[in-house]
Amino acid sequence: MHQLLKVFKYFLFGLVVISLVGIAVAWKNNLPFSFLKAKYANSDSQFTQIAGSNVHFKDIGNKNDSLPLVLIHGTGASLHTWEGWSNALKKEKRIITLDLPGYGLTGPNPQEDYSVDLYVKVVDSLLIKLGIEKCILGGNSLGGAVSWNYALKYPSKVSKLILVDAGGYIMKSKSVPLAFKMAQWPIINSAFLYITPRFVIEKSVKNVYYDEVKVTDKLVDRYFELALREGNRKSFIIRMTKNKIATEDISELIKTIRIPTLVLWGENDKLIPLESAHKFHADLPNDTLVILPKLGHTPMEEDPIATSKVVKDFFKKY
Repeated sequence: MHQLLKVFKYFLFGLVVISLVGIAVAWKNNLPFSFLKAKYANSDSQFTQIAGSNVHFKDIGNKNDSLPLVLIHGTGASLHTWEGWSNALKKEKRIITLDLPGYGLTGPNPQEDYSVDLYVKVVDSLLIKLGIEKCILGGNSLGGAVSWNYALKYPSKVSKLILVDAGGYIMKSKSVPLAFKMAQWPIINSAFLYITPRFVIEKSVKNVYYDEVKVTDKLVDRYFELALREGNRKSFIIRMTKNKIATEDISELIKTIRIPTLVLWGENDKLIPLESAHKFHADLPNDTLVILPKLGHTPMEEDPIATSKVVKDFFKKY
């Protein structure tokens, strides 16, 4: 019995050592803004103070375009998610992208507000600063929800809407990214502030892609490193808990939107399944629904060529 107890003590000691080593390996300090700015900003990057945040945005393309295309990213992403579209459309369109507060190089909101209402305010403030009175507004996932909420509040400022795998309806996901789950689990999400293994981000990105081969090391590094910007991990947790669910379901108001809308969806989206695409199509009186096969939740990032062609066709139609 004494020998068995001794073996058990060694076993527990070994577990503790392994756990401590694992924590040491997975422990990730915040990355300095200066490092991230040098790596992920470029000559097109600009910064402006809005709602207490130093908002990172880009304003590129055809400066003679009187109806700019404004694009809003989803949860956990950044303005980089639109790079493929920007490259494909910049000859014809003026394109504005931004990092929402809590994401990318913009960083946290001082009031810890990551609600759709706050994001609508940020987008409007940016457009006012840029002197843009009317635009084509598009967004993916959370950015899609921000877009149609903006259209509800400021219908005269939106000429066309582009909803890419957009949030808006109560739905049941077929699969949720691991990082999203961890951010919602009590205790675990507290550890997530300091212990953020790269494989969690990699697995999460693969979850929103259909073709995992397209999830390159460079892509994962970008998501991972921008998540480590000071304040972004805490912002992400707040967004996924406190600010995740609106106080009321206003999806019925989608039916009141009269703006020409492109509803663009990846057929294999596991986070916001096709049911939501068909709901948008049923509720919007003036829309075009396009479902693309072998694409996931971020089709504009996974296949910018095919998806930007759909956008060009939509512009020709309206």
